[in-house]
Amino acid sequence: MMIAFIIKRFFWLLVTLWAVFTVSFILMRSVPGGPFDREKAVAPEIKRNLERRYNLDKPVLVQYGLELERVFLHGDLGHCMNIADASVNFVIRQGLPISAALGILAMTFAVSFGVLTGVVAAAMRGSPLDVGLRLAATAGIALPNFVVAGVCILLFVFWLSLLPAAGWGSLSQLVLPAFCLGAPYAAEVARISRTSMLDALSHDYIRTARAKGVSRTRVVLVHGLRNSLLPVVSFLGPAVAGILTGSLIVEQIFGIPGLGVYFVKSALQRDYTLSMGVVLLYTLVLYTMNFLVDLSYAYLDPRVELE
Repeated sequence: MMIAFIIKRFFWLLVTLWAVFTVSFILMRSVPGGPFDREKAVAPEIKRNLERRYNLDKPVLVQYGLELERVFLHGDLGHCMNIADASVNFVIRQGLPISAALGILAMTFAVSFGVLTGVVAAAMRGSPLDVGLRLAATAGIALPNFVVAGVCILLFVFWLSLLPAAGWGSLSQLVLPAFCLGAPYAAEVARISRTSMLDALSHDYIRTARAKGVSRTRVVLVHGLRNSLLPVVSFLGPAVAGILTGSLIVEQIFGIPGLGVYFVKSALQRDYTLSMGVVLLYTLVLYTMNFLVDLSYAYLDPRVELE
């Protein structure tokens, strides 16, 4: 069952990557202009040589076939069109660890803090603390991460002078961007975990455990928590998508040299190969996360069957 599930998912991964590749290729070629159209005009001879190097002088269908073969058969994403002597694989190797570190820290904060506050709010339902946490969660969901980033920079950088405003290399430089990136998702996780915990605490087995004299803390953390995590796990797939897209803005605000910076530059400069490489990488990451979320269902709830 497990092997068949993995083979099926791998097949659909290939189909998804091909579909994303095809749509991205069509959209890139549909946009007016090209990677070598600059404000300062390039000499016609140089432009022809560059187009010949990247096969842009060939018909569109031929370009599509050559790129498809290079990417899917050879695993080569090509060379950047606007970064001298740099391959797309090299740029990804440089930027991916930085974006991954930021994303993992943001996701860890979102899940741990969100689940903690959601469980506390559910356990103290109707109390002033519950009301305050719900209001904070609502505000966190409503505010986009770039607004949170602006407020945090004013507060922790200019007023309190506790953290650096930008840069990369130390833990202190990672705290603010990770918090700003993960805060909206922490609020969403808190709301989801509170609702699911309240539902779990209303079941008969919880009342039975309380009747047997089990402590309130044990009832919540042992009997209720595991069954309340399924909706949170379901949210992780969309959350990863949001953190990936949100990291583009956060990396720009805090001057972090991650993939987001390269992706924005490639879009502005119409760098076909770099844009395609980053889009395919994001697709692979999202698909892998959704695959892991589906696997976690079977662990958290044995009644779930993998198909």
